[in-house]
Amino acid sequence: MSLAAQQSLESHYVMQTFGRSPVEFVEGHGMKLTGDDGREYLDFLAGIGVCSLGHGNPAVLSALEAQAKKLLHVSNYFYIEQRGQVAALLSKLANDDADGARVLADAIAAGDETTAAALGAPAAGEQVWETFFANSGAEANEGSMKLARLYAKRAGNGGNTIVCMRGGFHGRTLETIAATMQDWLQDSFRPLPGGFVACTPNDVDELHAIFKQLGSEICAVMLEPIQGESGVHPMTEEFMAAARDLAHEVGAVLIADEVQCGIFRSGKPFAFQTYGVEPDIMSLAKGIADGVPMGAVVAKKEIADIFKPGDHGSTFGGSCLAIAACAATLSALVRGDYADHAAKVGAYMEARLAKLPHVTEVR
Repeated sequence: MSLAAQQSLESHYVMQTFGRSPVEFVEGHGMKLTGDDGREYLDFLAGIGVCSLGHGNPAVLSALEAQAKKLLHVSNYFYIEQRGQVAALLSKLANDDADGARVLADAIAAGDETTAAALGAPAAGEQVWETFFANSGAEANEGSMKLARLYAKRAGNGGNTIVCMRGGFHGRTLETIAATMQDWLQDSFRPLPGGFVACTPNDVDELHAIFKQLGSEICAVMLEPIQGESGVHPMTEEFMAAARDLAHEVGAVLIADEVQCGIFRSGKPFAFQTYGVEPDIMSLAKGIADGVPMGAVVAKKEIADIFKPGDHGSTFGGSCLAIAACAATLSALVRGDYADHAAKVGAYMEARLAKLPHVTEVR
């Protein structure tokens, strides 16, 4: 269908929540997209940070094709192939266990289920991270906040206030908008859910003042290690450490929203690892499954175990198809040394951009 025909139909039947560019893409390979008129484009948007391996990655396509021929969906009331393997791989990545992640990724890519099961089993003393699979970043952040509040209620300090950063972005559901401290996003949807307090990013003094005032009323600090939607604004190591330490002092947790900055974009599997400050819970999405909708709540076992059957759920989260795509994507990212590549390319771009006379800051 031509662009003009598509525009006409969408103007009548599709809710106008996006200001779309007048281009209709029909095909993609690698980092190239092709419009309906045959014109090719270099894709620097990657579906808003989603297509980690580009378009039409052979490993992902093969995994999707094989899974689609077998089974698409059965719900979370049953076990499915590869879900445990993917969760084990995420746990090793959260621990920045490069060697463990690589051998497990090799086994997953080879379809060696016996080896993957053996390699995925936690070693003595290993920090285990558990995963809840969702469909989007907003869902992942909702799940992270629910887990933090439930942990506070059942095992922590009983607080329910979440400290969030000005300029942050956590999604477009009502709860995640409430956590997104930007008036232009919030004003149209008030009244919003309560229990959120704003802090200026990297203002350690303000963070201390908030904790001095609220103390054990706080159940979590939620932040993006690198803010994305409001501009690329990194947290400082000092602020990240203060957020973790102050939270732990009152029995609260630190939530890292890694939806945009995570999945090998910072030179590490997750952006928090560049600071050396470990969160208790993190939210993932976007680049985790190379274009197939998926989100994830990943939390330390001692916190994640607070969730019991019925506390949280998702009809489509962690579907057979999404898990297959995620397994293929993460395996390819681990085995292809994408973290090192991102670090090298990032350093090169920073150095070159910094030499331009009209560039005042490179983030």
